[in-house]
Amino acid sequence: MTLPRHRSTYAPASPPRRQWLATTLPLLGAGLAVALLPGGSRAANRPPTALEVWKDPNCGCCQDWVDHMQANGFAVKVHATGNNAVRARLGLPQKLGSCHTALVGGYLVEGHVPASDVRKLLQQKPKALGLAAPGMPVGSPGMDGAVYGDRRDPYDVLLVGRDGSTLVFNSYNKKAST
Repeated sequence: MTLPRHRSTYAPASPPRRQWLATTLPLLGAGLAVALLPGGSRAANRPPTALEVWKDPNCGCCQDWVDHMQANGFAVKVHATGNNAVRARLGLPQKLGSCHTALVGGYLVEGHVPASDVRKLLQQKPKALGLAAPGMPVGSPGMDGAVYGDRRDPYDVLLVGRDGSTLVFNSYNKKAST
């Protein structure tokens, strides 16, 4: 008795499949590498975040802060009319004031707050009025560079509650305790 011959289900990969793998795998790896780079394709495709600023028309440090925000992906609309009225209308306590006031994503941003803190605020979405860097701290964005002798004073960015209370959101240039 002769048994029927079974065909093997294993067949070597045909050349077209090998060719497809040889061309596709490197492309997939390159795409992954680009996506993992800082500022990868998602960040490059992200539309600018709208930011509206009220400032004194003659204030150079305010314009330097606007430039900092634009360089960090914000589309800035400037009102060169001063900021006292808008700050009062929004309910920010006078003691937390600075030379410019901004609105972004429903939050107030007072003074020389770094763009990274604004991004963090927008990502975390806390129940708050917004952020403030009271006064004009030397070394903060817009108050930095050679014109200030590259000086960096310690300062805090405060998270301002709707009731005017504050918590430290981020600290800059603090000397480490020994």
